[in-house]
Amino acid sequence: MFSRWIPPIKYNSLILGPRRVGKTTLLKNQFPDFDYVTLDDFDFLQLAKTDPKSLMNQTSNKLIIDEIQRHPELTITVKKYLDEKQKIFLLTGSNALKLLDQNADTLAARIQIYHLPTCCWGEELGPPTHRIFFDEVPSLKLKEAQRLLDEAMEFGGFPELVTLKEQKEKYELLKKYRDTYFLRDLTQMVNIENTEGLLALLMFIGKAICSEFEISKLGKEIGLSTPTIKKYLNVLYYSDLIFKLYGYQFGPAKRFIKSGKYYFADNGILTSMKIKLSEGQILENFVLSEIEKRRKIGFYEANELYFYKSVSGAEIDLILELSDEVYAIEIKSSKVIDRRDAKHLFSFFLQSDKNLRKFVLYCGTEYGEIEGVRFIPIASIFRGQ
Repeated sequence: MFSRWIPPIKYNSLILGPRRVGKTTLLKNQFPDFDYVTLDDFDFLQLAKTDPKSLMNQTSNKLIIDEIQRHPELTITVKKYLDEKQKIFLLTGSNALKLLDQNADTLAARIQIYHLPTCCWGEELGPPTHRIFFDEVPSLKLKEAQRLLDEAMEFGGFPELVTLKEQKEKYELLKKYRDTYFLRDLTQMVNIENTEGLLALLMFIGKAICSEFEISKLGKEIGLSTPTIKKYLNVLYYSDLIFKLYGYQFGPAKRFIKSGKYYFADNGILTSMKIKLSEGQILENFVLSEIEKRRKIGFYEANELYFYKSVSGAEIDLILELSDEVYAIEIKSSKVIDRRDAKHLFSFFLQSDKNLRKFVLYCGTEYGEIEGVRFIPIASIFRGQ
């Protein structure tokens, strides 16, 4: 297993992330002296449910508990042993929904939470080599990355996939993921009986990429009630299979009122579902998911990702709000620097004292600038932070 870009894990932590991203491998490699139990094992799960103290007493004072969302109430026992300083814990979860349920003790202020997404593009080759928005990658390296872009957009970054060489093997593995982790395991973990409805929602999310998502208009199309759609969206969101871009408003309290946009956390999920999309949709999902992965592992100190839509309907694909700066970013499939690709950025201004930077991420291999808008090749995302 190659080294991941996530910062070193501290004691008493919870690592969240979708299935098959290497949470268990990461912890076992970094903490080989810890005992290990997984609630995917029926015996351990039953013991956690019927006699959690016995589970604790049968293990050492350093313990990894894998897939703790299968029995969230176990966190109550974990809290007790933490408070009494009897044990050091490392926890993993593939679905944060149950762990954040009001009936489960979420160990607030007692543990540190990390997010482990699928691999960033190029992560398997070593540490980041540059900063995407500030450094210029040499032309030769950009062209090398450009040749890898189509495959990255097709297969995504699940660790097992990026180590495979043959495309046939990658397609077969993604099909396995779809049939097991994306559907079967998900429905079992959160008691979803209507697998067909969940699949229909996944397909709809894919087709709606780049567009605002109106739940109220969705029910008739896929045959689910509004409460059920909201429940399923929460399941997908807290399983880290999808993420949301909120509408960016200048008053923070307004940002979560307007409808948002949903994207898949990894392009491999799109491919596994065999969703037919335009090249622009595939590209936008890829770029945004790569930025979101880097946000989750801490490269960008931003709470959420946003998009912007003016009263006249002009849109900006991504607003990345940092503590003292705001990045306004357009994503374009053009291969040459074109002033028209930045037209919405020219008229975008902040109603705050934060520093505003404007970028166009495009499919060419040259850097450039037009009237304060920086043009950056999408290939620079490769091994960038």
